[in-house]
Amino acid sequence: MYFTLQSPLDMHLHLRDEMMLYQVAVHSAKSFAGGLVMPNLVPPVTSIETLLAYKERILTACGNEKFEPLMSLFFRNDYSYEFLQKAKPYIYALKLYPSGITTNSEGGVNSMDIENLRATFEAMSELEIPLCVHGETNGFVMDREAEFGSIYEQFASNFPKLKIIMEHITTKHSVDLLSRYENLYATITLHHLLITLDDVIGGAMQPHLFCKPIAKRPEDREALLHVALSGDSKVMFGSDSAPHPLHKKECCGCAAGVFSAPIALQVLVELFEKHNKLENLQAFISNNARVIYNFIPLAKEVILEKKPFLVPNNYGDVVPMFAGAELAWSIKNVH
Repeated sequence: MYFTLQSPLDMHLHLRDEMMLYQVAVHSAKSFAGGLVMPNLVPPVTSIETLLAYKERILTACGNEKFEPLMSLFFRNDYSYEFLQKAKPYIYALKLYPSGITTNSEGGVNSMDIENLRATFEAMSELEIPLCVHGETNGFVMDREAEFGSIYEQFASNFPKLKIIMEHITTKHSVDLLSRYENLYATITLHHLLITLDDVIGGAMQPHLFCKPIAKRPEDREALLHVALSGDSKVMFGSDSAPHPLHKKECCGCAAGVFSAPIALQVLVELFEKHNKLENLQAFISNNARVIYNFIPLAKEVILEKKPFLVPNNYGDVVPMFAGAELAWSIKNVH
């Protein structure tokens, strides 16, 4: 049995930099036509010059693979209209991080007050630059995303022309918000479609499943599954594939992040087949993102085969999701 995907896209991707970039970028580039690259480097990507230099490093790391890095800038509330107008040809989004909420977000926004953000949001609205948001507060870890929901509502209602993407949603509450505001959209990761908090810490701690936002309850996973499998035009795949070296995962103070890029398509095909929804996978993996971000991706055809694939135990010093496990599907050809 074979299944073909046209120009699969990963709309939330961490490629890191330096040695790690050269370890991981090629694994996204082999099977995806493009990916929205997160700007939370150290220091973060906040200028056109650093963005273009980073894009060039990514392309070099991808070698001869057909892959388009879709670049984003780290959100700052002091960007001028003139700066954003100049940056627009080179970017697909601005990414807003609450300060200190996740990896390399210390330079993020300290206050979500509307007036603090108004000038930048209005410029983005006029220039039609999407806003991507890591939506968590500093509250109790299981409640952080739900608590951020009221902030999403303020953003969406005060700036109705601003396209807002709720990144890596993990709760039924976030899914429900999608139908309430025309300008709210979301990315959903592979791991949040599959795991709950029980898989992370219900038995022995599983460091390679530890991520932020943390996996939630079974009813949250079911809500995510339902909206993704349905082909709903408001949601799209964003892996949030976030590699960390082994010594930062299997240690005290484990780094947050799941490395799923090399196995994402194989597992998604298996998941959609299991639920008899293969006809909706193309929308989730590519078509919805094309409409939401209003762009045409590189042409790339990925043919998957229902043939066992043994996931390597590691890619360099990074351990992937499902390391050592056998998947039901493999990638046969990429054109």
